Amino acid sequence: MSRINPLASYNAKRDFNRTSEPEGKMAKKGGNSFVVQKHAATRLHWDFRLEVDGVLKSWAVTKGPSLDPDDKRLAVRTEDHPLSYGSFEGNIPKGEYGGGSVMLWDRGWWEPIPGKSAKDIEDGHLHFILHGERMKGEWLLVRMKGRAGEKRENWLLRKIEDGEARRNGDLVERALTSVLTDRSMAQIAGDIAGTQSLKGARGKTFTDRMQAANAHNAKIGRTKVKAIAKTEAMPRFIKPQLATLVDHVPVGNEWLHEIKYDGYRALVAVSGEAIKIYTRSGLDWTDKFGPLAGAIKALDLPPALIDGEIIAFDADGNPSFSALQAVLKRGHGAERADTPFHFFAFDLLSFDGMDLKSLPAIERKERLEALLADAEQPIHVADHLIGSGEKLYRSLCQAGQEGIIAKRVDAPYRSGRTRAWVKVKCTRRQEFVIVGWTRSKVKGRAFSSLLLAQHEGGALVYKGKVGTGFDAATMTDLAEAMSPIATGTSQIIISAAQARGVQWVKPKLVAEVGFAEFTREGLVRHGSFLGLRSDKLAKTVKPEKAAPTPPSATAIRISNRARVIFPESGQTKGELADYYARIAPLMLPFAANRPISLVRCPQGRAKKCFFQKHDSGAFGDHVRHVAIREKDGGSEDYLYVDDAEGLIACVQMGTIEFHGWASRADAVEKPDRMIFDLDPDEGMDFARVREAAKDIRDHLRDIGLISFAMLSGGKGVHVVVPLSPTHDWDAHKDFAARFAQALSAAEPDRFVATMSKAKRKDRIFIDWLRNQRGSTAILPYSARARAGAPVAIPVDWDELNDLQDAHPYEIGDAEILGERAGKLKGWGFAAQTLPDL
Repeated sequence: MSRINPLASYNAKRDFNRTSEPEGKMAKKGGNSFVVQKHAATRLHWDFRLEVDGVLKSWAVTKGPSLDPDDKRLAVRTEDHPLSYGSFEGNIPKGEYGGGSVMLWDRGWWEPIPGKSAKDIEDGHLHFILHGERMKGEWLLVRMKGRAGEKRENWLLRKIEDGEARRNGDLVERALTSVLTDRSMAQIAGDIAGTQSLKGARGKTFTDRMQAANAHNAKIGRTKVKAIAKTEAMPRFIKPQLATLVDHVPVGNEWLHEIKYDGYRALVAVSGEAIKIYTRSGLDWTDKFGPLAGAIKALDLPPALIDGEIIAFDADGNPSFSALQAVLKRGHGAERADTPFHFFAFDLLSFDGMDLKSLPAIERKERLEALLADAEQPIHVADHLIGSGEKLYRSLCQAGQEGIIAKRVDAPYRSGRTRAWVKVKCTRRQEFVIVGWTRSKVKGRAFSSLLLAQHEGGALVYKGKVGTGFDAATMTDLAEAMSPIATGTSQIIISAAQARGVQWVKPKLVAEVGFAEFTREGLVRHGSFLGLRSDKLAKTVKPEKAAPTPPSATAIRISNRARVIFPESGQTKGELADYYARIAPLMLPFAANRPISLVRCPQGRAKKCFFQKHDSGAFGDHVRHVAIREKDGGSEDYLYVDDAEGLIACVQMGTIEFHGWASRADAVEKPDRMIFDLDPDEGMDFARVREAAKDIRDHLRDIGLISFAMLSGGKGVHVVVPLSPTHDWDAHKDFAARFAQALSAAEPDRFVATMSKAKRKDRIFIDWLRNQRGSTAILPYSARARAGAPVAIPVDWDELNDLQDAHPYEIGDAEILGERAGKLKGWGFAAQTLPDL
């Protein structure tokens, strides 16, 4: 930066014939203003500027300021800006320095704390107080030590603990509009007329010019939309993101909450007058919702893919699935000017050829609001609250609504069911497959009740009957729908008494049923039929059980939750942390109080990963240390965990995999389990691995040892032998080696007991080396740093027969793993002494 003119660098970087930014001119000294400008350039950031000596000292804060004192935000020092820049809001042309949209995000005045001054900046620190509309109280800027050859100045900005501080206090996720014009970033980006007309305007002058600019932009915008519609293709359907049912409302400002609408999920693809309305399964239902499609066409939108819900209101003005069914049944009448359908949009997946799914949820919602800013009934943007979800939930339940949807504000959009979207219901209601009906003894009644089922474990499982909720017209419609699919074959296992008087049907129809609860036998109690779900496929209908609410304000805070760790399938660091939080009760009996080695992949599994078994202190208090003697006679601190917080702390540090010793941290010289890792040659049929594992189980049983099977999450199977810790490592290693070598000698065409790749050709390596002191093996329920985020899971020997590979489950299956864990037959806890061999 020039010492003669502090703004020389600023001016040199800009062409003022192209950009509407103010030219850099020195102003009078003596002011103490500050501004923050949200800047969507190559990368979104927040420009923090303090008035000092007639210029704005500037830092680019990559993640924006936070009210949480624990958040240290990187702030990169940039060139000084003129004071006139403090009122700039608008668009910098592409190709110009900093090209993109700029929002005036905060403004006010600042002062150094007593005894400090602005001169401290030159010494690399500044302790100051802000009096802004959004940023208030004490703050600290500290320059980081530069690396050799590094040209930029990296600083840290953080909030000081005071009355204005807030835990989980991300301002940027709640403050989304300009303090100058109340516009969102998307609205500013669409301000084609620019902002020069607002320069220096105040009061009524500013208002008049702003209104004129908006009118002009609206006119230009419509012309631009039509041009785009001719050149950009309509977006294609993608599978929607689905919410996981949980038992409580998640808390904290990292969640936004919306009403759970009682209707049909719909993805609307639009480009000008072209429009398609898809169901969640990809069916084209544009004709079914003709009047609604017409209302969307009238908006003349650019190419976009919008996610939302189609509903109909009942007589009391509440969203009603029954009302929606009634409209679909009678037909809407394409000639009607009005429509009984309403569309509540809640997400924007693509716009003008840009894929928006990787953006944070709050950013996508902001762009959606800008896109539909001029929409009127029956098109709505779903309202949301950030935080305060429990209050919204209570009010909706009191009003007889279905419940709420909570979404992580920082999460990308991912097809399929995820933990970044969760739902909390006021009442119990689920989908069931209709598998039959019972004949009615009442004259004029088509049937007495419907038999219900859901898919579980690859089969249809009986879930009881529903005999209420039908009027005469509904019964007639159902009878007509079931008659063509009547069959003499039952699709479910059911007692003779339950099957008496039943007419079976092929499992093709899906019913939505409200009910009081499931009985102990798993049958619906006090069920009431709500309607047929023709938008859902019978094969997708599974039980919906409430999972524990995702952790929010826990002792361990996960940064960069949206970072994609598994690029092939899109799972994020936040989802990995949620998996370990949920699976911890199952995993800790095997992982707690055991020295561990971690596979850390800070940038994701496709980038550089490494093993770590020692801690330099970066993991925090929840990861414990145990001193273990090394070969040279000294000792080193090894890692271990003893609670869920320890697991999550490791994930925060980039851990994907957990590998454990065969002994406990409080008895490291006494191994308590033996592991034979069956590692097949590349391309070997998994059936051969299954048979090998069972044969090894039989050989172990012959010498008096009970063993258990675990799928590695990779390509092999671990045969695990739990032992009493009554022998040392020498005996442990010797037994494992001789057992593996004996099998290899007995069946040399099948097994090999050495690591040599050359000798493993078309054979299975019995890896006994994991039974040496200091060696580790993957722990039960650990995720693997492999494509698709698979997990290592214990299995019963009978279950092993039906498995086709060693990685059938992944981190999104925590709920399924929890259910199946209760059915395992005492896995891994047999106490037995190592015999002589």
